[in-house]
Formats: sequence, structure tokens, C-alpha cells
Amino acid sequence: MIDLLVLAGLVLAYGLVSGRTSGSPVTAPMVFVAAGLVLGDAGLDVLSGDVSEGAVRVLAEATLVLVLFTDAVRIDLSALRREYHFPLRLLAIGLPVAVVLGTAAAVLIFPAFGLWDAALVAAVLVPTDAALGAAVIADRRLPVRLRQTLNVESGLNDGLALPVVMLFVALAASAQGDIGSTGSWVWFMLRQIGLGVAVGVVVGNVGGWLLRRMDQAGWVTATYRRLAVLALAGLAYGGAEVATGNGFVAAFVAGLCFGSVAREQCPYVHEFAEREGELLTVATFAMFGAVIIGPRLPEVGVSVVLYAVVSLVVVRLAAVAVAMIGSGVRAETVLFLGWFGPRGLASILFALLVVERAGVAVANDVLVIAGATVLLSVYAHGISASPWARGFARRAEGLAPTASERVPVTEHYTRHRL
Repeated sequence: MIDLLVLAGLVLAYGLVSGRTSGSPVTAPMVFVAAGLVLGDAGLDVLSGDVSEGAVRVLAEATLVLVLFTDAVRIDLSALRREYHFPLRLLAIGLPVAVVLGTAAAVLIFPAFGLWDAALVAAVLVPTDAALGAAVIADRRLPVRLRQTLNVESGLNDGLALPVVMLFVALAASAQGDIGSTGSWVWFMLRQIGLGVAVGVVVGNVGGWLLRRMDQAGWVTATYRRLAVLALAGLAYGGAEVATGNGFVAAFVAGLCFGSVAREQCPYVHEFAEREGELLTVATFAMFGAVIIGPRLPEVGVSVVLYAVVSLVVVRLAAVAVAMIGSGVRAETVLFLGWFGPRGLASILFALLVVERAGVAVANDVLVIAGATVLLSVYAHGISASPWARGFARRAEGLAPTASERVPVTEHYTRHRL
């Protein structure tokens, strides 16, 4: 009850000054992470808990289901099929390159890690969270193609990275002799991903079609239109878990399918994500500071900080540079796209999944490394987003209309700044 009172007070306090912080370098994740650090076990010990507790797991899983579903819904697949070039480069080339480079860096920096342990760390830190640098995506002075490239990348890469994370979880556990033969974990992964995709396709398509038809017939009220969409995310997750598939994969696939068959219903999903969903998000950031990274700050040594910096700067920038070869963009554009790949909510939640489900020997190390990287990213990207966006926008005004950066594209829905 004390935790509930504290979280409610934090939300109220920030809400009262949220208008003053809007447009400034201060973001909600920065405030709530700082509050968690101050009020958690490492500080005043007002917010308590442990990553193994049921309440923390429920909050993390509910938030991840919501993030995966709503991130997928906000991507217009029909528009993406026409204007896929830059996002496809970052997702199809940049993402695997980042995993490979991140794995190599982890092997070098953490000699005690096995290959699959290192790959697991890299995969957990691959997803980007555009909300941490939302000043960039929301700045309409920037070329729309660049804003939407970052927007689409962050909307899709968490769902695409999830099966990779689960695969490396199985491989890392297999290396410890925890899940049986190679054939057993291969079958486990195929079942998890295959059934998750199948349930997501059914729930997203059938649910979206039913909601669209019933709404057109005037049978659905405004309140239950929003609740029905939330129920679809829950159905996808729960249905896949009951079928022994992966519920998170199902939630992401259901969001993609729903966004395709019921595009006119998507604004209600966005509205929920920006209101009720944000409450889960800021609560997760507060618990991240209080329960996850705060108590583990003494474990954050030089090697962890070094890997966090390498992951945010070297790995990300190198992966984007490789992905953008032949794209015709300027060097500063590559640096801009490379820097604004902040690590946030998805990495936190993926690391918690490793701790909860894996039985991997280095699970706590993964949590510490991911926590330190996200902590650094929350502040580094939050502070730098507005100044660099303003300066880059001024310089981009001088680009020729035929420049690659200025090719017109469709604007997908953009998450509001947290």
C-alpha cells in the first residue's frame, strides 16, 4: 500500500508540472527513474520490492504486452510496403549487425561470458525506445523521412528482437545443461514462436474485423470500443500462453494484424496508449530506478559502464553506418540516426524476462548491464534530443529537395513525448 501511495503521489506531482517540462530537456522517464533511485532500496527505502516478486512481474509483463501491441498498431503496413527503404535498412541490416557487434563487444569486455551469454546481452539491448528521444520524432522542422524512419524502427524492432532474445535465452540455458537436448530446445522455440504468431494472426485479424463490423453497425459504444481493443491484446497474450506459445510474440503480431484490418479503429488504441498506457510506463520507470538498477548500483563496475557506452555509441552507430551504405544520406544524418537509438522500456522488460524465465547463469549480470545502459540512455538521450534536433533541423533546411533525406513519406502515428 505504501508503494501504491508513493507511485500515485509521484504521478500527481509530475502531472502538476508536466506543462512546464514539455519542450524542455526534462522528460518523464528522467523524473521517474530519479524518483525511483531516491525512494528505493538504494536511497530512502520508501519504495520496496524485488524483481522476483509477483507484483513487479505482473507490472512488467502487462507493460510489455501493451508496448508490443500498441507499437505494432501504430505502424501502417500498407504505407510501409510503399516506403520501406530506410526502415528496412535499419531493421533487416542494422538490427542483426548490432547483435553481432554487441556480442563481440560483450565477449571482449566480459571474459567470463560464453558466446550465447554475450549474444543474449546484445539482443536484450537491440530494441530502441523512440519515446526517450521523442523531441526528435515530434519536431516537424526535421525531414519527415528521418523522423518516420526512427519512429517505424522503434515500433517494430522490439517485436522483431523478442524471438531473438528467446532463442538466445534457450541457447544460454542449454549451455548450462538446463533444458535438455539441442532438439528439445529447437522444438521449444519453434512451438513458442510458431504458436505465438498463429494466435496473434487469428486474434488480430478476427478481432479487428469483428470490431470494425460491429462498430459500423452502431453496436459498440465509445467506452467499450477502447476496452475491446485492450481485450484483444490480452486475448492474444493469454491465448498463446494457454496454447504453449509465446504470448509476447502473439501480442505484437496481433497488433500488426489489427492495424491492417481495422485501421480506422487505431486512434482509440493510440488514445489508450497515451493515457492509461503511459501510467504503466512511468510506473515501470519508477520501479526500474527503485527495484532494478538502484539496488544493483554497487555491481555497476568499470566493465559494465564501458559496455553501456560501447553499446549506445559504438555498436549502434556502426550498425546504422553499415545499414545506410548506399542510401545517399550525409555523414551527419548517419550520426543522427545512430545516436537516436535510445534503450528503454523494451530492454528493461526483456532483461526481466531473462531473470524470470531463463534460469541462465548470467541472468543477474544481464539485468545489471541492461539496467546501467538504460539508465545512461534515459539521461544522455533525454538531454541531447532537443538541442541536436533544433540544430540538425536548421542545417537540413539547406538540403536540396532531391536529397535522400527529403524524400516525402507517409507519417505513421507518433507516440507523444513522455
